[in-house]
Amino acid sequence: MKQYLLAVIEPSQGDPPPPAEMQKIMERVAAYERSAREAGVWVFSGGLFPPSTATTLRPKDGEVLVTDGPFVEGKEHLGGFTIIQCEDLDAALEWGRRCAEATTLPVEVRPFR
Repeated sequence: MKQYLLAVIEPSQGDPPPPAEMQKIMERVAAYERSAREAGVWVFSGGLFPPSTATTLRPKDGEVLVTDGPFVEGKEHLGGFTIIQCEDLDAALEWGRRCAEATTLPVEVRPFR
């Protein structure tokens, strides 16, 4: 079976949902993850701190430069991810759809090489 990355894309600007709405989202995400585990497709998942917490390592002239912050700045960023294992892309897209519905955010589905 192939593995796929479900990348949850968050907006970089604006306020997060109010606490009551965030609680509902987290409940839907927990239910989604439970169903993925029960179906045997879930491999690993995690949420990420904001891009401001990133450290970028860049090789240059035989050294590795260390800088605070993200590699790129943008209107959106990777907020979290799930690794799933499915028979094919169609199945992965269905799990991606369910993830997008649970999080209310865009989800990018990409196969591993």
